[in-house]
Amino acid sequence: MRLDKYLKVSRLIKRRTVANEACDAGRVTVNGRTAKAGADIKPGDEIAIAFGDKTVRVRVLSVAETVRKEEAQGMYEYI
Repeated sequence: MRLDKYLKVSRLIKRRTVANEACDAGRVTVNGRTAKAGADIKPGDEIAIAFGDKTVRVRVLSVAETVRKEEAQGMYEYI
């Protein structure tokens, strides 16, 4: 699954366009490397997102095309 879509589906970022812009600005890393919006995400990957002076680090547990709001939290775990 594409990184920008994963960020939207997992609700780490609310809109896909915002996720795309964050990737283009270099604020998103996957497994320690700056990632583009089209990067392939699979279970076990570690994603870090810089929000201003705060960084959110998560580990991908599952990948799904669509999930309900209540189940989105189960797609990742905070590190």
